[in-house]
Amino acid sequence: MKILLVNPPIPHEIELYSTAGIVAPPMGLTYLAAVLEKYGYHVEILDAPVLSLSHEQIEEEIKKREPDIVGITATTAMINSALQVAKTAKTVLPESIVVLGGIHVTFSYESIMRENPFVDIACIGEGEYTLLELVQTLEKEGDLKNVKGIVYRKNGELVKNQPRPLIENLDELPFPARHLLPMHKYKAFGENMILGTILTSRGCPFNCIFCSSSLLFGKKFRARSPKNVVDEVEQFQEAYKTRYVEFVDDTFTFDRKRAEAICKEIIDRKLDTRWVCSCRVDLIDKELMQTLKKAGCVMIYFGVESGVQRIINLMRKGIKLEQAERVMKWAREVGIETVASFVFGIPGETWEDAMQTIKFAKKLNPDYVQFSIATPFPGTELYQIAKREGLLLTEDWSKYTVLKPVMRTKELSVEQLQRLIKKAYFSFYLRPSVVFRYLKKGHFKELMVNVLGRYVWRRIKSKIHF
Repeated sequence: MKILLVNPPIPHEIELYSTAGIVAPPMGLTYLAAVLEKYGYHVEILDAPVLSLSHEQIEEEIKKREPDIVGITATTAMINSALQVAKTAKTVLPESIVVLGGIHVTFSYESIMRENPFVDIACIGEGEYTLLELVQTLEKEGDLKNVKGIVYRKNGELVKNQPRPLIENLDELPFPARHLLPMHKYKAFGENMILGTILTSRGCPFNCIFCSSSLLFGKKFRARSPKNVVDEVEQFQEAYKTRYVEFVDDTFTFDRKRAEAICKEIIDRKLDTRWVCSCRVDLIDKELMQTLKKAGCVMIYFGVESGVQRIINLMRKGIKLEQAERVMKWAREVGIETVASFVFGIPGETWEDAMQTIKFAKKLNPDYVQFSIATPFPGTELYQIAKREGLLLTEDWSKYTVLKPVMRTKELSVEQLQRLIKKAYFSFYLRPSVVFRYLKKGHFKELMVNVLGRYVWRRIKSKIHF
């Protein structure tokens, strides 16, 4: 069977992807493809965002390739575009099987399937072995009832099979099939850059009310072995002749000993690697930072979320403000750059709370800061709260970009949330000390064009006046 995996085109109205000019490889599809290739299947990946393909061009590509199965992935913001691809595939190749997977359909499969009859099958949760078993079953004309982790149609009704257990041993997964992608075309800050995104673990045991990642990959932390991780780093660097890698785990340092072992493996192999990772402020100390730095870590992303402890507690983040202050201090002392992220618009947050968050962000003074608007993604506790309390403004999923208000609160209006994002970015980045810092590092273009410039241009285009 011929399988085509599609990352759908990015609609013009979606802002998130252009915030820092980033177009990253679709890791989920490369894992699916790698497993299928391991079992001898012919797979192609069509990454529309990096190839700048329109829906009309996608139609031509599907006609040309004539796949038996079309698999389409989608986040919440991308689901409408994914459904358009699905409809096109079914129209062009009526006999093909159209499969939809990803985080949005995992939590909204019933409405998606009922409203879109051109979607034949939905994959729920982790997809690697679900898709493999589905392809094997379709090839043998077997009974779909035996495929765990799918929803399909039978006699006009939806049938939801048993869920598929999470993959316990992540080392058994083959490395992502990057060779199926145009790796030289990916971008960061608007410039072509071969991006080495590497996932070393899945699952998060924490309870942030806005996070859907832990719901998709489970509350249990599952991790690849240090050797397996560094084998992939080494293979990637040899194949693409680059030093730069991003570990895209939710929390790279959740298992401290494993993080230290990965660092030791990199050092022992004498790999010339420069890498970034994400971490919680309560799962790192200065000594561990020094170990990360020695192994090539140049930047750490921290989810601080708020400058008010009461709001952090409402988010169920489980951290303290003083912990955020300490890690920023340690990072400066060690020489690792930092990114701190903050969220506005959690129910219960007032305008005064938000002003305190902006003030706290400036006090922390990370190298980069990211502000977003609380977005109730399907499946999350925040979504349940928004539905229960009548706070949702829309279920037009293309607006779920974390930069557009899709939920009001009793404390903050849509207009206030829009003003907050603008005020936060400009207040932080236009301080003389920050402008000078960017000039000194040679990142002034990065600041003016990709952070502030893009923000202003988006607002002008969308006719939001401030």
